[in-house]
Amino acid sequence: MGEHATTALYTLGWALLRRVPERFGRAVFRAIADVAWRRRGPGVRRLEANLRRVARTGAAVDPGADDARIRALSRAGMRSYLRYFYEMFRLDALSADQIEARVDRTGIERIDRALAEGRGVVAALPHMGNWDLAGAWITRYGIPLTTVAERLRPEPLFERFVAFRERLGMEVLPLTGGPQHSAGVLARRLRQGRLVCLLADRDLSAGGVEVLFFGEPARMPAGPAALAERTGAALLPVSLWYEGDRMRIHVHEKVPVPAAADRGERVRAMTQETARTFEAAVAAHPQDWHMLQRVFTADLDPRDGSGSAGSVKETPAVPAAPAPRRGRSTSRRRTRS
Repeated sequence: MGEHATTALYTLGWALLRRVPERFGRAVFRAIADVAWRRRGPGVRRLEANLRRVARTGAAVDPGADDARIRALSRAGMRSYLRYFYEMFRLDALSADQIEARVDRTGIERIDRALAEGRGVVAALPHMGNWDLAGAWITRYGIPLTTVAERLRPEPLFERFVAFRERLGMEVLPLTGGPQHSAGVLARRLRQGRLVCLLADRDLSAGGVEVLFFGEPARMPAGPAALAERTGAALLPVSLWYEGDRMRIHVHEKVPVPAAADRGERVRAMTQETARTFEAAVAAHPQDWHMLQRVFTADLDPRDGSGSAGSVKETPAVPAAPAPRRGRSTSRRRTRS
């Protein structure tokens, strides 16, 4: 699909789907997911290759999973992935009460505690569930967030995604091409005692850290651990999954900074610990891991290490959050879980 057609399709989705009855819209996107699954294009094949690793070692899936089991799991995965898109298109038309009604959460007090201590928080998320819904919920809970978005082509589509997430209350920094280096801005936000949310289960820079993930080497971004180690912020993995009509947000225990003398070793150890947390979350909810790209080292393109060749284009990363709005204080936070 050409760039102009892609932009037109997304624009139509944002304009039209909020006016379509939800029951009908969900049925259409479920049908689209099934068609894509049956065609078994590159994205579906990559999803199945990734899920096969989960099935081989995941506690929630039969280690001897056969092709039929993987196909059934990938079908559920595509339905979950298209559910993300449907809900994303309608998200900024929902009221605060409607967003609250779609989310259950556990562990949020860990974010509250770190921020109350004057520390920043790096929330590291895998590509699970609906990270835009999670961002919309946390800003309405009373905590503004900052994130980074991969720069998409064409530029108007990237600008639409940035505007969409800013309407949800997030500050969005471009991964590349911004007026300031995103890492420096993120570090400043953390030193101000703010929340930074980053997708952290796939390296987009070819400069990530190699970790052991489902028994195999995989590359994950060093940024979340490096920012936490550098600024003293708390590194908190967050997992997301669907439970019927609602989505669960779970904030895990803080990843500690190890005592290693070498900073690089500390960052590698923290990234590995984050990967272990992700591994358990994905094993428990494999159908909600939307990884249609290459993440394992054995699959990466040896020419650039990024795994981008032949992979399906990823949806933009979780955005960076805007500066807190005046009059929007933590006093608006809802009852803790």
